[in-house]
Amino acid sequence: MTSSADQRLRDLGLVLPAVTKPRGNFRSYVVSGPMLYLSGKGAPLREDGHPVPKVGQEITVEQARAYAQEVGLYLLASIKDALGDLDRVSRVVKVFGMVNAHPDFTSHTEVINGCSDLLVSVFGEKGEHARSAIGVGSLPKGFAVEIEAVVEFS
Repeated sequence: MTSSADQRLRDLGLVLPAVTKPRGNFRSYVVSGPMLYLSGKGAPLREDGHPVPKVGQEITVEQARAYAQEVGLYLLASIKDALGDLDRVSRVVKVFGMVNAHPDFTSHTEVINGCSDLLVSVFGEKGEHARSAIGVGSLPKGFAVEIEAVVEFS
């Protein structure tokens, strides 16, 4: 049986990526009671020899917003990996987005909207969440955007 969240993803023309193992001594997610804590995931990886993509300098808000949607898809893949079914999500509780931004950049919320809008598109009202969006001077592996989330499930 196909879940309604999976159907919404198909209707949007989106496919969940494969979940990869973390590159360190931590987990991609932790389940505690009815809560799922998703580790931060970033996009895109910097290729050797390429500069770290500073949002507002090397890449635009629109490009970074697309990266945030890409991260959102990965977070959805992690939710499905953890819970087996996206329809087990009762509520997306919190999203924390970090933007590798030029010091004068101020459109952090517009960037992280790429992830937030995706979550609402997939889960409807259950996808509406509390959120923080901040700018940082650097992110691991040259990420332009990194996002973590907390999800309640049944």
